[in-house]
Amino acid sequence: MSALPVIAAVDGSDDSMRALEWALDTARGRAAPLRVVHVREFAAWVPAAVPVAAPPTAEDPVLSQVRELLAGRSDLPETEYVAVDGATGATLPELGSTAQLLVLGSRGRGGFASLLLGSNGLAAARDAACPVVVVPRPDRKVDDAPPTAPGPRVVVGLNVDGPDDATLAFAFAEAARRAARLQVVAAYAWPIQIWGTPGEILPPVVDQEAVESETRALAEGFLAPHRERHPDVGAEAYVPPGDAAGHLVAASKGADLVVVGRHRRRLLAPAHLLGSVTHAVLLHAASPIAVVPPAPAEE
Repeated sequence: MSALPVIAAVDGSDDSMRALEWALDTARGRAAPLRVVHVREFAAWVPAAVPVAAPPTAEDPVLSQVRELLAGRSDLPETEYVAVDGATGATLPELGSTAQLLVLGSRGRGGFASLLLGSNGLAAARDAACPVVVVPRPDRKVDDAPPTAPGPRVVVGLNVDGPDDATLAFAFAEAARRAARLQVVAAYAWPIQIWGTPGEILPPVVDQEAVESETRALAEGFLAPHRERHPDVGAEAYVPPGDAAGHLVAASKGADLVVVGRHRRRLLAPAHLLGSVTHAVLLHAASPIAVVPPAPAEE
């Protein structure tokens, strides 16, 4: 049985061409085929009663552009080109059911210039069945990045109050493929605010060192089985106080990849949810961002 492909979603924009190059490199590293897909949004705004001629299917100009770009390259994996008609925001997530990874740019041709991430990227990251990688524009700036050792580095966010094994497994596997260090960001909320009378904030009764120590111990426990499966991956837990999203964005500077999880469906909220941290990382991180769907819940 052949491996599922890495899918690169293209629309002719510079953003999608950057995503294509990232997908090419990743497909080679995974020994996987590459599927280049163009979703053609055809007259989505036209009322159903208005007759519209069907779009031509013999030649897709976006895919022709990609073929021309890749012509003559000797480093291509097995590659196929597919054009799909439909609404991009709905079609892209559906592609995830036939892929091991879905890669796209942060904005397409139809996005407003002021947007940090297009709606189609958000929809894919929120709803696709496979991990989704969003490749940002190279002009994203990150301030206050912590000093790190040189060399390839993968960053992963770990919420010790609700860890997801699929996110850690993906991050360890990517670090192993890239011969990279794994920086595990397990931030804890501080200061802890305790309210007394209306308008009065009481000082915390919990020692910060105790909170940090407990967070680190929990993080190390969650990392232990993954370290056993990937003994060659150097994984270091970084346990800072404060906003997890801010620390992940800061750590993205110079990283090969930032890996974050997606919220599991809840009983009273059956729709997929990204979560505020994942959303913020998608909007602001300087490196490519992988959003990993949660592992299926046990029956």
